[in-house]
Amino acid sequence: MELALYRYSLPFRQPLMFKGKRLSNREGLVVCINGQWGEIAPLIGFSTETLAEAEAESLAYLAALERGEKFSPALPSVQFGFDCAQRSWPINLPTSLAPYPLLQGAPAELIASLATPDWQVPPPSRLKLKVARYAMEEELALIEQIAAQLPNTKLILDANGGWLQEEAHRFCKRLPLAQIDYLEEPCAGFADTIAVAEATGVAIALDETLSRGEEWRSHPQLKALVIKPTLIGSLSACEVLVQRARACNLRVVISSSFESDLGLGLLARLASEWAPNEPPGLDTGHWLTDHMMNPAGEVKTDSLHCLYLASS
Repeated sequence: MELALYRYSLPFRQPLMFKGKRLSNREGLVVCINGQWGEIAPLIGFSTETLAEAEAESLAYLAALERGEKFSPALPSVQFGFDCAQRSWPINLPTSLAPYPLLQGAPAELIASLATPDWQVPPPSRLKLKVARYAMEEELALIEQIAAQLPNTKLILDANGGWLQEEAHRFCKRLPLAQIDYLEEPCAGFADTIAVAEATGVAIALDETLSRGEEWRSHPQLKALVIKPTLIGSLSACEVLVQRARACNLRVVISSSFESDLGLGLLARLASEWAPNEPPGLDTGHWLTDHMMNPAGEVKTDSLHCLYLASS
């Protein structure tokens, strides 16, 4: 059995904020089992575990595998990485649909970028925008300008549970609802999110509720489940959500947590399997200045820090 664990650090094009934490680099781990890879990359502000905790559990898992012992990881990022590295992937999967663009940054800067001649040419069918991060008036002005400039583009808004119910209500009341595809997690609690949807008519999607494993129920305003395997953990748990979404007639969107190109490739394969007709939320790779893999699709292990290497 061939086992390996590496640590990576990839610079962001510019520092990004994650739940109040400013990051200049994306750090994580990649695991290889008999030539098959997985990525273990907890995201600060969203994952419950730290990278150090994920590393310790990964090393323990590999040591157990080398001894021929069974090991059940408890940390979601470790579950995801090892599940991918040991999965029997379906063959002849269709190519996943192109991900929709993600806009992230200060509204003033984004509004200025709208003036460039090549901005979003050709216009995408969907566009995702992070909200509940800056002044509400600035974000609404940005949405209004995007909606006017791209009238045939549906907007996906992601609040990451950043508003109180009253704040979310004020925001949604001023949205051009006909152009909003859905709003992800306006409030931290499911009951508040549903209350906002019922009061304003906005379509909603669940994201953090799923990652935290909290209870939710079907609702006429609930349109989609945004599944982030890196945060949810085991692929079997993700598949349960996919099956429940289908039973409730909900769309399934496979979404990233700023993984490397290796991780994004794995998520694209899952998206083509679980949601072949839905563009995935995987437009995060362009924020990184370097790649984990070479043009031939091989992991550039010489540029990574080796933590574990065994062959038996």
